[in-house]
Amino acid sequence: MTIADIRTTTDAKMNQSLAAFQHNLTKIRTGRANPQLLDSIHVDYYGSSVPLSQVANVSLIDSRTISVQPWEKGMGAKIEKAIRESDLGLNPASMGDLIRVPMPPMSEERRKEMTKLVRTEGENAKIATRNLRRDANDAIKKLVKEKLASEDDQKRAEAEIQKVTDRHIAEIDRLVVAKEAEIMAV
Repeated sequence: MTIADIRTTTDAKMNQSLAAFQHNLTKIRTGRANPQLLDSIHVDYYGSSVPLSQVANVSLIDSRTISVQPWEKGMGAKIEKAIRESDLGLNPASMGDLIRVPMPPMSEERRKEMTKLVRTEGENAKIATRNLRRDANDAIKKLVKEKLASEDDQKRAEAEIQKVTDRHIAEIDRLVVAKEAEIMAV
């Protein structure tokens, strides 16, 4: 493995870590409706557990209501039950074939809890990014020890990896601030 390979692998892993963090942020509920909020819900479909998006059309009715339109008539009750039993604290109501999922307004205490949760997720993402940086630097040091790279190459590569790390951490901070603003705005 060369220094260039280490650099590209580290950047790719940091991008994956950032994508996972963004996915985790979509699960954190704000007062505003978001169809991605229901992505983590799985429904029993003929004996197997499948994501909600594979058995129904999920969309927004307005800024505070999500609509779930099952593709099969008999799935309505199962979908409603799965949403109610999820840990999202939502209470769906069916209107014929359509299931409406209203977003309850958030109390000030709940907003503070959500903000803390966002910060914790952000810190975990930063830790994952720093761990990737450490692993990359260790791999580079190993190359230098095995005389496959010079110390100058090591310094240059570590500086480049630090720039990549800084860029990812800045993006994580930006996402945390944006999500906090979204929580407090509603």
